[in-house]
Amino acid sequence: MNQYPFDNDPNPRRSFFRTSAAWAGSLAVGTGMLQLHGQHVLAQEPASPSGPTESPFERDYEAPGFKPSWKKPQINRQLAQDFIIYAHSDLEMTKKLLEREPGLINASIDWGAGDWETALGGASHMGRHEIVEFLLSRGARIDLFCAAMQGQTDAVRSFLTLQPSLIDAKGPHGFGLHFHAQVGGEKSKETLDYLQSVKEVELKPIPFLKKPAASEK
Repeated sequence: MNQYPFDNDPNPRRSFFRTSAAWAGSLAVGTGMLQLHGQHVLAQEPASPSGPTESPFERDYEAPGFKPSWKKPQINRQLAQDFIIYAHSDLEMTKKLLEREPGLINASIDWGAGDWETALGGASHMGRHEIVEFLLSRGARIDLFCAAMQGQTDAVRSFLTLQPSLIDAKGPHGFGLHFHAQVGGEKSKETLDYLQSVKEVELKPIPFLKKPAASEK
């Protein structure tokens, strides 16, 4: 039995170098570099994940006593993601997907690091009153940020009276109450004035807000 692959080769020197190069190439892969025929070739880096990845987790505490039954399947993540994205700007697709799956109405997606957003949250920070009103009519849970965008000054005042620190609360993507009142336009002007009276902040231009037509100026 041959111990080496070049024992019966008519040109053992050639086989030796060929085999040695293969061994060297195998070793070099671990460092991200291949060596072929004396030339260095960069190894392909692992592809980045094409979708969301769950952060690693392992309990370092006692598990809860209650064990969920999971009798019903969760709503598909891709469907929930698409619904929330469409709710930012497309009323017809929002209606279509909600008709397909009514359970989407309060679905929430974590865009990463705890940046949770619902369809109502997306429509609210985009100032889309017609989408917000549709979602509310279908049972979406109104929150403080939506109330600010909708110009519900009394509701906003009540929350801030109950808990003054909410003036600094952050909604999806870190947008605060002032921002939501600002994107609400004329409908939420009174709310924005109220929030500025509680805590004045610099109001920066919002690029996606529609500019009034010449006839509206």
